[in-house]
Amino acid sequence: MGTPHTYRVIVRGTFDGLSPESRERLLAEVEEHGLASMRFTEEGSLSYDRALRHFSYRLVVTSDAEDGDEMAGALAEERVETALGALGHGYTGLRSTVTDLDTMKINRKGR
Repeated sequence: MGTPHTYRVIVRGTFDGLSPESRERLLAEVEEHGLASMRFTEEGSLSYDRALRHFSYRLVVTSDAEDGDEMAGALAEERVETALGALGHGYTGLRSTVTDLDTMKINRKGR
């Protein structure tokens, strides 16, 4: 195995074919999944609004640097599919944005 890198991944998608039970549960928890709840975690942080149209998941993924951003995105999408499936929420159109924290440059301004 090569060098492990830490990635921040945002997985976006659209809710699709939600059952009445899913809609009810999501709406009951909407305040817990707003802008203030967005955090990058290993288990993932789900955010959405009352319209129940689009959602985003923020995740931290550790993956071999040789596998690149694509693998980190695929691993994150797999976690999201598992999480939404376990909750019984339908979705479509997953797409990922990946940032490799180990190669990210930080520009610090002098004082």
